[in-house]
Amino acid sequence: MRRRPGIGGLQTAAAARNQYRLLGENVAKLRTDLMKEQLDTFRSQLEEFARKHKNDIRKNPTFRAQFHEMCSKVGVDPLASNKGFWAELLGIGDFYYELGVQIVEICLATRLLNGGLINLQELLSLLREKRKNAREPVSEDDCLRAISKLKALGSGFEVISVGKKKLIRSVPTELNKDHNEILELAQAQGFVTVEEVERRLSWSAGRAIDAFDTLLEEGLAMIDDGHKDGKRRYWFPCVSSISTVVGADSIAI
Repeated sequence: MRRRPGIGGLQTAAAARNQYRLLGENVAKLRTDLMKEQLDTFRSQLEEFARKHKNDIRKNPTFRAQFHEMCSKVGVDPLASNKGFWAELLGIGDFYYELGVQIVEICLATRLLNGGLINLQELLSLLREKRKNAREPVSEDDCLRAISKLKALGSGFEVISVGKKKLIRSVPTELNKDHNEILELAQAQGFVTVEEVERRLSWSAGRAIDAFDTLLEEGLAMIDDGHKDGKRRYWFPCVSSISTVVGADSIAI
């Protein structure tokens, strides 16, 4: 027959558990303090690195992207404040705010052509043309960072993925799975037909036409009926270069 522990034994066990708990809390605190100390050291080193390589960070897009990656690992956001330490040290706060304004201008200027959905590469091309006299070159990573800051405006700016391409949406249009599949299919040549959608996606004609009607209403598609085969083409400027549809010279940015 097993003997139950007495009151003294229970008190001893409780005291031991309490000691283990306190020991665990002390170890956790020591680890936390050590991590904070290491992060503070790394931040200081990051600031020194930024001072030393200031010109490279401002002028080299690849170097700038790598610098942002280092910052994110220690919880530093160089774009958090336009008047903060990083903006004063590097000027990159001003750089991204200026970039954001220019991106908005381009999106507004091309909205009648693409319905507020523009290919990231097309946006980057137009942005570089707009900034051709600027000292700092612009990369895809720079565009994405600037666009992420535009979300704070609550104006619907968002990056969406369609197949292998990234599209920038500047209007609060909601696209469903059918719309995305049509846009992905159109990437090959910039347009798609109802017959092609039926064949490639195994849809009914009614389903395809319903999706096309929504895309037309939103201004994301353009109709082309001028072909001998009588098949209507639905063009999508957002997945093909705007210049191939209307000519680059007609876009005022």
